Amino acid sequence: MNETGFSRRLRLTCPADYQRVFKQACKSSSPEFTVLAVPNQQTYPRLGLAIAKKHVRLAADRNRIKRLIRESFRHHQALLSGLDIVVLARKGVDNSSNDTVYSALHKHWKVLDQQCKES
Repeated sequence: MNETGFSRRLRLTCPADYQRVFKQACKSSSPEFTVLAVPNQQTYPRLGLAIAKKHVRLAADRNRIKRLIRESFRHHQALLSGLDIVVLARKGVDNSSNDTVYSALHKHWKVLDQQCKES
């Protein structure tokens, strides 16, 4: 299996997984994203996306944002091992450049690594 890919096991797939993250989450916020995370019982991280049409109107923009989030997540999997993560887009993220999105996500990953692994 390609560990740098985005296989099904690296995704939050059922509503119960999302609810668990929303209820017990460590939180990191920026103007672009709110990122929630909770420790899981696995040795690998899992990612869920919540990119609302209300905040990012155009499908092409939503797809670009999701693609950038997944790419950043793939590059930081080792740092995030053992966490279930949900990324929520905030209003105006569709106007951000790719570099801005990457740097915001990089900061979120570092914050979540420190916060959630302590608890």
